[in-house]
Amino acid sequence: MNEQIRTLAPTALWNHFADLNAVPRPSKKEQRVIAFIKAFGEGLKLETLVDDAGNVIIKKPATPGMENRETVVIQSHLDMVHQKNSDTTFDFDTQGIEMYVDGDWVRAKGTTLGADNGIGVASIMSLLSSTDIPHPAIEALFTIDEETGMTGAFELKGGLLNGKILLNLDTEEDDDLTIGCAGGIDVTATGSYSQIAPSGNSAFTISVKGLTGGHSGGEIHLGRGNANKLMNRILLTLDKKYSVGVASINGGSLRNAIPRESVGVIVTGENDEANVKTAVAALAAILKEEYKTTDPKLTITIDNAELPKQVMDAAFQQKFLRAIYACPNGIYRMSPEISGLVQSSNNLARVMVGDGSCSIQCLTRSSVDSEKMDLAAAISSTFELMGANMDLAGGYPGWEPKPDAPIVQLMANLYKEMFHEPAKVNAVHAGLECGIIGINYPDMQMISFGPNIYGPHSPDECVQISSVQKFWPFLLETLKRIPMAG
Repeated sequence: MNEQIRTLAPTALWNHFADLNAVPRPSKKEQRVIAFIKAFGEGLKLETLVDDAGNVIIKKPATPGMENRETVVIQSHLDMVHQKNSDTTFDFDTQGIEMYVDGDWVRAKGTTLGADNGIGVASIMSLLSSTDIPHPAIEALFTIDEETGMTGAFELKGGLLNGKILLNLDTEEDDDLTIGCAGGIDVTATGSYSQIAPSGNSAFTISVKGLTGGHSGGEIHLGRGNANKLMNRILLTLDKKYSVGVASINGGSLRNAIPRESVGVIVTGENDEANVKTAVAALAAILKEEYKTTDPKLTITIDNAELPKQVMDAAFQQKFLRAIYACPNGIYRMSPEISGLVQSSNNLARVMVGDGSCSIQCLTRSSVDSEKMDLAAAISSTFELMGANMDLAGGYPGWEPKPDAPIVQLMANLYKEMFHEPAKVNAVHAGLECGIIGINYPDMQMISFGPNIYGPHSPDECVQISSVQKFWPFLLETLKRIPMAG
């Protein structure tokens, strides 16, 4: 299946992408891909080092005639988001991604593709292995754990890099030149509750599936359904009418992915069995109508289940369901300065209930740090009212836009020259590593760009072949025009 990919142009880039995607590379389990990239650099007889965090740095001298240009840092992250469809059997820890060509797109079979940020990694590998591409001195920086904490960027020490310009290859629309991004923080609520024997004798499994999902930063403004919010809406509606008992909930997966699925188990009285099924069917019809545009594949089902031995006590359940209902989700505030830019948002990413404990995980983002912390405080207050313990961790700063930076001007002018239309020079609501890297490299000019990648962080992820073929010569021409050092 992956052999199709190897015939695409530019062949070096696609072959490196296929090689990379054969290596399992989940966040926080990057040992194999670190070894892969290290061996790649050493095999080219280039200076290669792995820092204490696990970031890999490969340095390649300038080609003849380019020795007096500024050294360029080219950066991408090694890890990828692991998401799969519920009916797909796949082990991300042991299997390589199964790719196929679909017209002008490369997709994966029922899983995330890893184009985020594998296309960037493969592009850098192509530059490092090339023998005929003119370029200044290159410092290739491959960071780890971008998707679940940006650990690599945080732990990158000053002094390892000499370049004054950083090209980040992690933007997902080919007409965007990204020069700023939001910061974020993980907000986690945990608690315990008393369990009681169910008062009813009819148990059901309610499933919310088929939502579009996607990137919890870059696609939060699209109004897509959140499985945790929809499940909670169903459960609270049922509880108000029929006093159901909640035995378990398992919704969402990763903080940076809009949750696509949630499964809950409830108990009700035998006399209410038909009413509960009718109520779920009625609410399913309402939700499918509300989300018919953004989530056309949404399905909500209710099936008979084995009677659980215990359910959540009624008093805690009332507080819990109302806290989830009140938790902010989606856009919190739009930027008053930059038209169309989400300034602050929250993703209610993960809800887990069972065996007397509960956990709610959010990812809160904002390009204004004070507003990020204010939103985190609002979310914390919501869950503190139900007696939860709160933890705020994994915070990272935003990246302040500098539109007048020489590299921004150079690439904006080059884009218009090559493609006969202006690029979109903007900031994004997603998190990028540039702001964090800038902590220890404050004088480094930075910009992010890349080809069209749609549906990142979901099994719908795909990368456009023609867009890669547009992005690649733009990258090469940028390297040719890097200014003289000093």
